[in-house]
Amino acid sequence: MLQALGMDTSAEQVYRAMLAHPQAGVAELATRLGVREEEVRHGLDVLADLTLVRPSAERQGQLRAVSPEIGMELLVARQQAELAAQQQRVESSRVAAAQLIAEYAELRPATAQQGVEQLTGLDRIRDRLALLTQETATEVMTFAPDGGHSKESIAAARPLNRQLLGRGVRMRTIYLDSVRNSPETVEYVDWLTEAGGQVRTVPSLPIRMIISDRTSAVIPVSGDDPSAGALLLTGHGALTALCALFESVWASAQPLGRARAKDERGLTGQEATVIRLLALGHTDEAIAKRLGVSPRTARRIATDLMERLGAHSRFEAGVKAVRRGWLPAHDD
Repeated sequence: MLQALGMDTSAEQVYRAMLAHPQAGVAELATRLGVREEEVRHGLDVLADLTLVRPSAERQGQLRAVSPEIGMELLVARQQAELAAQQQRVESSRVAAAQLIAEYAELRPATAQQGVEQLTGLDRIRDRLALLTQETATEVMTFAPDGGHSKESIAAARPLNRQLLGRGVRMRTIYLDSVRNSPETVEYVDWLTEAGGQVRTVPSLPIRMIISDRTSAVIPVSGDDPSAGALLLTGHGALTALCALFESVWASAQPLGRARAKDERGLTGQEATVIRLLALGHTDEAIAKRLGVSPRTARRIATDLMERLGAHSRFEAGVKAVRRGWLPAHDD
């Protein structure tokens, strides 16, 4: 119920229990909620980060819940500040992207620089995108600022996306918030999400963009006229900047599409299995065999979990998973 305000299910249960039983300690809260004490402590950590619990002045060494009147106001104010900061980042990115487009807009084949290929005409653009789809091995990141999809564009996109996801390619797409009003697009996104893609939305996007394997990016010469042509960028500096732009917008975007069923830890059944197998030292191939998916798909799921944990290695992921309560302290 309060997840939209940054509180997971476990933390919300702990918060409600503390409000109902202000004298209860960790052990009593765990008993009342029917969970392990580690889960209560995890919930308390989340609540502390959200400033929804404070040290009690009456009970030494214990925490008390901040009243909902104060706590909810703090959460809403925090979200408003985050939204304002996100909008500022997007606007700054829009300016940077516009400068990048302007820098290359006048390029012609005779004056082409290394790392830049000019694509003239819709046919050439579509052919080049089809070739990039065939060559993509690991990841596609897309800004889609056009609003809702038409039935024709959805019919054309499904086979390409099915091909990519079938190879275990990680797909992340950012749409405008307005697509939530398009039933055809929401239905398509539901299908894409169930197939393994990830979709989020933001109020505005700085540029239309497709990044493949972090080594090539296609951007339009003119944001207002797609038929004016596009640029295929492969230079390291340009790709580093565009990937950073995507990650910045992605971090503050909101998920769109049906969410898979998750447990009290916020994990799907598949994710819970992967994190346990990772902690036991299984390889991607072994995990893939256990899940009945390709090794690339298993690797993609493992990478997503490591990112969520903020881990740089699989060993570190196991340690952080235990601390977060995703795994018991001793997993047989």
